[in-house]
Amino acid sequence: MTEYTPGAIVQIAYVVDDVRAAAEDFASRTGAGPFFVRRNQVTSALGPDGTAGSFDHSSAYGQWGHTQIEFVEVHSAEPAAFAQTALVSNHIHHVAIMVSSFGDQQRQFADSGWPAVLTATTPNGNNFAFHDARAQLGHLVEIYEPRPTILALYRRVADAAVDWDGRDPVRDM
Repeated sequence: MTEYTPGAIVQIAYVVDDVRAAAEDFASRTGAGPFFVRRNQVTSALGPDGTAGSFDHSSAYGQWGHTQIEFVEVHSAEPAAFAQTALVSNHIHHVAIMVSSFGDQQRQFADSGWPAVLTATTPNGNNFAFHDARAQLGHLVEIYEPRPTILALYRRVADAAVDWDGRDPVRDM
């Protein structure tokens, strides 16, 4: 994905107990994939009140049509406001959108009643946040800007799906 429409959904993510098993099952049922697994991604984070926390998770990323699918296996999550959204398996955890301005979108969502339950920066320097839209949508909304490393991940996943023959549905990154 080298082009994006600000605010368009680019990813749907599900919390699962085992990312490899979930990705294999999903690929066999839908033909989506292949899926790429990243284990134990640990990110320092801040909760809604500025409380320090962290998010340790493994993910499997695959392509389903024009949308990336992510399966998330949570190993630990803090602070409590985020943990209660992240530790319930087998549901949509979040949809992700790319935004033109991280700060502007954070303010807009917070002002509209969707506060951030977790704000963090990846080791690559990419900001991301989960905003609580559960009362209206039943899940969180993740935001991030289309920075080079994020775009490279989306491109790698999408390119692997082109003419994929269904073999080797789950791979390590």
